[in-house]
Amino acid sequence: MLATVLYEDGDHRWIMFTRDPGKPDAINNTNHYLVQSGTEAILLDPGSIEMFAPMLSSVLKYVPADNITRIFASRQSPDISSSLGLWDQALPNASLFAPSLWEGFLKHFGMTNIHYKPIPDEGMTMTLGHTQLQFIPAHYLPSPANFHVWDAKAGILMSGDVGTAPEEPGSSHWVDSLDRHIPKMKKYHQRWMPSDAARQDWIRRAKAMDAKILAPQHGRLFKGPQVNEFLNWFEQLPVGVAVHS
Repeated sequence: MLATVLYEDGDHRWIMFTRDPGKPDAINNTNHYLVQSGTEAILLDPGSIEMFAPMLSSVLKYVPADNITRIFASRQSPDISSSLGLWDQALPNASLFAPSLWEGFLKHFGMTNIHYKPIPDEGMTMTLGHTQLQFIPAHYLPSPANFHVWDAKAGILMSGDVGTAPEEPGSSHWVDSLDRHIPKMKKYHQRWMPSDAARQDWIRRAKAMDAKILAPQHGRLFKGPQVNEFLNWFEQLPVGVAVHS
């Protein structure tokens, strides 16, 4: 797994893990995140069964297993959650924070040790070490129960599938031109984002945050003025276009 430090201030860090060179071609490439503050750390959307071994070895280069006290799953999708049964064995004392709606589904991945901490539909705030993380509602973008993660101190919004785009191997981790990036994003967002009302609610929340980095689950990240450029583009995009009369 390639590891990139997105933010570091003392013992508060955000690290992205992505683009494992040994990944089978048929498996979607995903971005996974580790947030550390003090002696505590949380894994955000830790990945699939296929990615467990490279994820584990990469993560342990940054924090010892005992410091990973929490895991976050934004929703039930296998590309971000199917490894939970294996993390259950590697981190038996950790807690899983995930939407309350998906508890009965996520437990099918084989969790027997990790304690499930349901996130209510309205979201919640978690204290991690010396900082706070907010689980922000992102329902129907694309899942009916879904959350994003906001770290106001770091200025990073982990945005799940919002901002997703496929990328070629070896491409930059960062969006360099929104105009060139839009063709990669457009079809995905129009097909997978089904609700205009949900999209507008999320846009309102995201614009109020004034994020420095928008960190999606797949593809490149947005930073600086590109965050608002993306939000303005997404706000005007017709979504839910797979339904035809």
